[in-house]
Amino acid sequence: MQVLLIEDDPTVMLGAVQAFQLADIPVAQATTVEAALQLCARECPAAVLSDVCLPDEDGFELLKRVRALDAEVPVILMTGHGDIRMAVEAMHLGAYDFLEKPFSSERLVDVMRRALEKRRLVLDNRRLQALVASRHEHGLVGQTPGMIEAQRRIAALAPTQVDVLVRGETGTGKEVVARAIHEASGRTGPFVAVNCGALPESIFESEMFGHEAGAFTGASRRRVGKLEYARGGTVFLDEIESLPMTQQVKLLRVLQERAIERLGGNQSHRIDCRFVAAAKEDLKALSDAGQFRADLYYRLHVASIELPPLRERRDDIPLLMAHCLRLSAERYQTEPPQLSPPQMAQWMAHPWPGNVRELRNVADRLCLGLEPEAHVPAEAGPVASSLSQQVDGFERQLLVHALTNCQGSVAAAAEHLQVPRKTLYDKLARHAIDPADYR
Repeated sequence: MQVLLIEDDPTVMLGAVQAFQLADIPVAQATTVEAALQLCARECPAAVLSDVCLPDEDGFELLKRVRALDAEVPVILMTGHGDIRMAVEAMHLGAYDFLEKPFSSERLVDVMRRALEKRRLVLDNRRLQALVASRHEHGLVGQTPGMIEAQRRIAALAPTQVDVLVRGETGTGKEVVARAIHEASGRTGPFVAVNCGALPESIFESEMFGHEAGAFTGASRRRVGKLEYARGGTVFLDEIESLPMTQQVKLLRVLQERAIERLGGNQSHRIDCRFVAAAKEDLKALSDAGQFRADLYYRLHVASIELPPLRERRDDIPLLMAHCLRLSAERYQTEPPQLSPPQMAQWMAHPWPGNVRELRNVADRLCLGLEPEAHVPAEAGPVASSLSQQVDGFERQLLVHALTNCQGSVAAAAEHLQVPRKTLYDKLARHAIDPADYR
């Protein structure tokens, strides 16, 4: 990450360049605003350090023009004639910091390192946003094997019109999958979501199949049920395992015959809807235990999609967090916060019992400027039995995070982690991580 230094005093220029070189900070040099802007046009610097008094224009004008190119480039202004008014004006215009000459090399390097760290975080977040935009399909964000397989199955099953069973823990995104299937199916009717666990047994038939006038007390006119209303669309049956046995057999008949009888009527009515059922429990195990009808299970299990819990796809957490922060920022009309590597490591170490739903809530709180709720430290979840194993696991998470941010570039990841490239290759080999998986 290269710094751009603009200074017309040769002595000050030499001192600043030497300080940066000793600190291993690459630096490009210019003596005028025009020359500096030409350098910026060729390659945007990671940070800018400029004198206020320059031969052609002043540093305040340079600050405005650099921020017009990229508002998030840190610009540090310096002058030998500074005062409080000038410092306030610099900050008001968006300067990252203001240095009054003379200053020590240590002070200069410290300010620049903090500016570069800020820039690194900005670029990390931009890479994540770009990766989310380019890789998330069907509304599902993820590039781990389980999510790639789920995306593949959505793409393959959506146009076939076959009924689908989606299996996953609470908060893994089962309704997102159902909506993705509906949107990719080409069906033009509505998407109708039914929470089977919240539908009282006493009104199940009326809600699902509809009723005729006079079918029961208070039924003053005919009512179309959800299955008829969903003509040409998709019916999403959430928490289907909570459906009572008496209702399961009625649903099975509908699935087989694609016809319903309204409550209080005798006439059969054809329905044209696709079913996507979701379960957080293992329906096969429930069927074997006699708690779910085996015939309904096998009728639903023609095509299935399995959604892994978030704790089993930790490599997707940076992408998911970036995606959720962007959505939260749009919803609340705020700027998405920038997460530091330690924060991201904390999220990757957390067990996420609430899965993606819990992560989305954390993103909401961050965008609202609220402190996230206390999270269980890594030691409280399923952990390795020894300190060395825990350290190895944490190191692996950081490596995966860096490769994800850098889109599989080992050179960029090595720079991001501030380790020699050979060291990084050795660590990747030891953890059996293939950079190609993150491109």
